[in-house]
Amino acid sequence: MLTLEDAQRISLAARNAAAENNWNVVIAVVDDGGHLVSLERMDGTQKGSVRIAEQKARTAIMFKRPTKAFEEAVLQGRPVFMTMPDVICLEGGVPLIRDGVYVGAIGVSGVKSSEDGIVAAQGAAALGA
Repeated sequence: MLTLEDAQRISLAARNAAAENNWNVVIAVVDDGGHLVSLERMDGTQKGSVRIAEQKARTAIMFKRPTKAFEEAVLQGRPVFMTMPDVICLEGGVPLIRDGVYVGAIGVSGVKSSEDGIVAAQGAAALGA
């Protein structure tokens, strides 16, 4: 189970990683059903990134893999992935795993997808902290 305290720790680690790079992002943390547990939009982040961050997190937990896998598949000539329902093919969504169990996911949006991925990975790493 992913607690609110877990989500807040994950979000704080992600926010700190973004701030270190002067990146304004939205950070969404969802539970194992893809339901929003926490959401932060850093000052100056475009509002459209809210829905993108949420969808990145939902994609990561529903398919139990980072959204980077979908982005890479598209870039390698498999555009059919873009037609899958409720899938976003952009890096920045990472599943959250505790003791081998998928408990949720983090989604980050606001900068380049590769930079979103860096922030999301830092947040996900905080689950074990």
